[in-house]
Amino acid sequence: MIIFPAIDIQNGQCVRLRQGDAADATVYGRSPAAMALKWEMEGAKYLHVVDLDGAFRGSGVNRDAVEAICHAAAIPVEMGGGIRTADDAAACFGLGVARVILGSAAIDDPAFAADMAARYGADRVAVSIDAKGDRAAAHGWTDSSEKKVLPFAEELVRSGVSIIIYTDISRDGMLTGPNFDMLGQLNAIPGIRLIASGGMSSPEDLRKLAAMGVYGAICGKALYEKKITMEDIRNIQEA
Repeated sequence: MIIFPAIDIQNGQCVRLRQGDAADATVYGRSPAAMALKWEMEGAKYLHVVDLDGAFRGSGVNRDAVEAICHAAAIPVEMGGGIRTADDAAACFGLGVARVILGSAAIDDPAFAADMAARYGADRVAVSIDAKGDRAAAHGWTDSSEKKVLPFAEELVRSGVSIIIYTDISRDGMLTGPNFDMLGQLNAIPGIRLIASGGMSSPEDLRKLAAMGVYGAICGKALYEKKITMEDIRNIQEA
C-alpha cells in the first residue's frame, strides 16, 4: 500500500482543514516545497497535493507552489483542486505533476474523466469522490450532488478510471478513523485502485487498510500532529 503524505495549499501555505471548511484552517508551514522535501527525505514514496484555493474557486490558484514542489521533490506528485478542463489538466502535467485528480469536473461530466484517463493513461488520472453521507460533494465540498458514492464509483471504473480517492468529509481532519465500511464496499468493485482519505488517526488505521488490500491511503492531520510518524509509514509500506 502506498501512503501519501498530504500537502494542502491555501494562500501559498501548507494547511489542514477540519471537515473541508476553508475558514477552519491550521497552518503547518509557509513553504509547501520545503514540506514536500521533508516528507521525501523521511521516506515518502508519493505525495498528495491539493490546491485548496483552486478547489473553492474553480481554477488553479497555487500553481507556482505546486511547480516548486515538483521541482524540489524527486518522488511523484498527484495533484487536485480546480482541475475542471482539459487545458487545466495539461497545465498541471506541465508543472511536473505525475497524476491529476478530478473532482467536480468528474461529477458534472463523468465522460470527461473517462476521456482524460484514455488520453493520459489510467495511472495518471484519478477521480476524488468526496462524500457527504452517501452522496458525492462538489465545488470545494460545498455542494452535495445527486450522485451516490457506490454507483458513481462503479460507473467511473467501467469507463476506464481505475484510481478512485474516497474521502468521508465528516471525518476529514477529525482524527476519528476512516469510514472502513464504505471503503470495504468500494474496494470490492472489480478493477478499482482505491485510495482512502479522511480521518486517519493512528498506525492501526493504516495497518487495517493495508490488510484490506487498498491501493493507497492519504495521511494528513495525523502526520502533522504526530499521531502517525514517517517511521510508522515506512514500516507499513515495507511490511
